[in-house]
Amino acid sequence: MYKENKKLIEKLKRWKRKDLDELFIAAHEEVFAALDCRKCGNCCKDLGPKVNNRDIERIGKFINMRAGKVRNNYLDVDEDNDFVFNRMPCPFLKEENFCSIYEARPRACAEYPHTGYPNMQKRLNLTLRNSTICPGVYRILNLIRPEVMD
Repeated sequence: MYKENKKLIEKLKRWKRKDLDELFIAAHEEVFAALDCRKCGNCCKDLGPKVNNRDIERIGKFINMRAGKVRNNYLDVDEDNDFVFNRMPCPFLKEENFCSIYEARPRACAEYPHTGYPNMQKRLNLTLRNSTICPGVYRILNLIRPEVMD
């Protein structure tokens, strides 16, 4: 299905920004209204989100830990010089895919899979990659395929 999704993404790259955003936002809302992410948790198990300083402060307040200690205990710096979790699955992922810091989770986690926001043109390649990880993205692409490929 990856090849078919790649063809779909290539076609979507030629769409007008406004039309593309409307298409994805509507599909995102429909798919995620009926999807329980805790039944999967692939994003928390396989992806290391970028964690910014605001995220670190928010997490620290939530777990009652200073930002420096959050950095030391839970984060590493990646090749792009960004903070990322020092292990995967996420150190805050608990049984039954429960996020122990859900209310204070990093922005990248809160916005994942990044399909429900404007400016999809910039995220089409990311969406293709995420279609192999997130069942929701896979379903979104299947939902919009008939409209795009006819």
